[in-house]
Amino acid sequence: MSDKRIIYKNTNGVVAVILPITESGLTVEQIAKKDVPTGLKYKIVDKSEISSDRTFRDAWTIDEAELTDGVGD
Repeated sequence: MSDKRIIYKNTNGVVAVILPITESGLTVEQIAKKDVPTGLKYKIVDKSEISSDRTFRDAWTIDEAELTDGVGD
Protein backbone atom coordinates (compact mmCIF):
# COMPACT_ATOMS: atom_id res chain seq x y z
CA MET A 1 0.00 0.00 0.00
CA SER A 2 1.15 3.52 -0.74
CA ASP A 3 2.22 6.11 1.85
CA LYS A 4 -0.03 8.56 -0.02
CA ARG A 5 -3.72 9.30 0.38
CA ILE A 6 -6.16 10.91 -2.05
CA ILE A 7 -8.62 13.35 -0.51
CA TYR A 8 -11.62 15.05 -2.07
CA LYS A 9 -14.92 16.57 -1.02
CA ASN A 10 -18.06 14.63 -1.92
CA THR A 11 -21.02 16.49 -3.39
CA ASN A 12 -22.65 16.31 0.07
CA GLY A 13 -19.66 18.18 1.58
CA VAL A 14 -18.14 15.19 3.39
CA VAL A 15 -14.38 14.74 3.00
CA ALA A 16 -13.48 11.37 1.45
CA VAL A 17 -10.12 9.61 1.73
CA ILE A 18 -8.92 6.98 -0.75
CA LEU A 19 -6.12 4.59 0.28
CA PRO A 20 -4.47 3.78 -3.06
CA ILE A 21 -3.15 0.26 -3.65
CA THR A 22 -0.17 0.81 -5.96
CA GLU A 23 0.40 -2.93 -6.23
CA SER A 24 -2.42 -2.73 -8.78
CA GLY A 25 0.16 -1.45 -11.25
CA LEU A 26 -1.39 2.04 -11.38
CA THR A 27 0.29 5.16 -10.06
CA VAL A 28 -1.36 7.16 -7.28
CA GLU A 29 -2.21 9.81 -9.89
CA GLN A 30 -3.87 7.23 -12.16
CA ILE A 31 -5.86 5.83 -9.24
CA ALA A 32 -7.03 9.35 -8.31
CA LYS A 33 -8.19 10.13 -11.84
CA LYS A 34 -10.04 6.80 -12.00
CA ASP A 35 -11.56 6.64 -8.50
CA VAL A 36 -12.41 10.25 -7.62
CA PRO A 37 -15.91 10.95 -8.96
CA THR A 38 -16.09 12.79 -12.26
CA GLY A 39 -15.59 16.53 -11.95
CA LEU A 40 -14.51 16.57 -8.30
CA LYS A 41 -11.15 18.12 -7.39
CA TYR A 42 -8.66 16.15 -5.32
CA LYS A 43 -5.32 16.39 -3.56
CA ILE A 44 -2.69 13.71 -2.97
CA VAL A 45 -1.13 13.94 0.50
CA ASP A 46 1.19 11.92 2.73
CA LYS A 47 -0.69 9.55 5.02
CA SER A 48 0.84 11.40 7.99
CA GLU A 49 -1.34 14.41 7.09
CA ILE A 50 -4.53 12.40 7.73
CA SER A 51 -5.63 12.12 11.34
CA SER A 52 -5.56 8.59 12.72
CA ASP A 53 -8.33 9.57 15.15
CA ARG A 54 -11.53 8.63 13.35
CA THR A 55 -13.82 9.73 16.21
CA PHE A 56 -14.94 12.88 14.42
CA ARG A 57 -14.23 11.72 10.87
CA ASP A 58 -17.54 13.07 9.57
CA ALA A 59 -16.53 16.53 10.83
CA TRP A 60 -13.29 16.68 8.80
CA THR A 61 -13.16 19.69 6.49
CA ILE A 62 -11.00 20.96 3.67
CA ASP A 63 -11.07 24.17 1.72
CA GLU A 64 -11.72 23.37 -1.95
CA ALA A 65 -8.94 25.81 -2.84
CA GLU A 66 -6.51 23.23 -1.39
CA LEU A 67 -7.69 20.50 -3.79
CA THR A 68 -5.18 21.33 -6.50
CA ASP A 69 -3.76 18.06 -7.82
CA GLY A 70 -6.41 17.18 -10.37
CA VAL A 71 -10.02 16.39 -11.19
CA GLY A 72 -11.68 13.00 -11.32
CA ASP A 73 -12.46 11.61 -14.77
